[in-house]
Amino acid sequence: MRTTQIFYASTLYGATTLAAALDSGCFGPADRRLLLVANNAAVPETTPSLDEMPGFEALRGRFDSVLSWNEAVSPLHPSGWTPRPDDLPLLERHLRRLWGLGDDRVELALESVQVTPALTVARLFPDAALDVYADGLMSYGPTRNKLDPLVGERVRRLLHLDLVPGLTPLLLAEFGAEPVVVPTEAFTKVVAESAACAPGSPDGARDGGTGQAAPALLLGQYLAALSLLTPAEEEELHLRMVRGAVARGHRRLVFKPHPTAPDAWTRTLAREAERLGAALTVDDRPVLAEVLYREPRPALVVGCFSTALMTARAFYGIPVARVGTRTLLDRLTPFQNSNRLPLVLVDALVPDLEEADGNGVPAPPLPAPPAGLIAAVGFAMQPRIRPDLREAAVRQLSGPLAERTRAYVTRRRLTVLGLPGGLPVPRHPRVRRLARRALRLKRALSRS
Repeated sequence: MRTTQIFYASTLYGATTLAAALDSGCFGPADRRLLLVANNAAVPETTPSLDEMPGFEALRGRFDSVLSWNEAVSPLHPSGWTPRPDDLPLLERHLRRLWGLGDDRVELALESVQVTPALTVARLFPDAALDVYADGLMSYGPTRNKLDPLVGERVRRLLHLDLVPGLTPLLLAEFGAEPVVVPTEAFTKVVAESAACAPGSPDGARDGGTGQAAPALLLGQYLAALSLLTPAEEEELHLRMVRGAVARGHRRLVFKPHPTAPDAWTRTLAREAERLGAALTVDDRPVLAEVLYREPRPALVVGCFSTALMTARAFYGIPVARVGTRTLLDRLTPFQNSNRLPLVLVDALVPDLEEADGNGVPAPPLPAPPAGLIAAVGFAMQPRIRPDLREAAVRQLSGPLAERTRAYVTRRRLTVLGLPGGLPVPRHPRVRRLARRALRLKRALSRS
């Protein structure tokens, strides 16, 4: 029987990770390898798909064909469509005919399998062996939703980049998925190939052989689109990046905005840099941030909680600094929000741009991976999905790093879960009922 491997990707970062995994032999032999591309933008018709982005041509040769998930489900939006269970066999036959799969044995490699459209693809091929590859720092956190065992039990491996060397991801561990590290050398090699196909960087971002000091690279994430900040607050966050970088002695700045961020932000940043005696260049090419680590190599990379901060530090040895993580941690809701673990990791491992040390440069990262910290926060986020983490969480919250760990878990969460550091809970049922009634009254008054 012929074997067809289908690789699903919605971002250029994901496709690059897949290419690196293929180059390093993470997948077995197959008769055909198909790349299934999804464009999950709010308005896909106005946003280029990853196979239309600069640098993708360097990846295309690793696949026999490129398929479009958007075309397969048109006119429905890929992120909003969930097929009815009774329709799954019919739809599988339709896709097998549409993609020429016939009776092939299908193997799937998916990202973010706990949400659509990756979850939909997994359900449409119920007999397919399933591998999941990690989409950045979120893989270190627990699975964000309780996954159907008919899907979760099929996951054989979690392929991930070694963004925090020595730290094992929590994602899908409840199903026994084997964590497999995609070699760093393979990833940086694929990035180099993509960089060769990408258009050149703006003149102001190049050294050009003039011997100028390397620039500081500022990464925008457009957190306002995720309702984590208001547009005004995010603009101020970027201005803090500019001020902090200049305060550390950088006079050449390169800002990489999020593709959907307002143009007015970049003009404001340029004016602020000029006021402070620095020059700011905007690099708005739709390429991976890692491509910018090569041309030229930055002296510093600044961001909020982007995965690119960790690739800069772990893969390219570039100093990094963070801005604004504490503000976001304080307002992130609900506590189970999957952005929490990326924020915690960056806050714990990356120095604060605005806290200068004696030399005016970022301090070195922590020497050991924060496995206990991740276990404690991961359990607090998803105690029902990962009850096995309770013992590790208790040890962490009552050990020598307890005070630092409790800064990442709210007092209310510690109390509800009965963890060290929480408030004592009355044992008498009547007292507990009165306490709950008082809490409800307090919430009602705060909303009025």
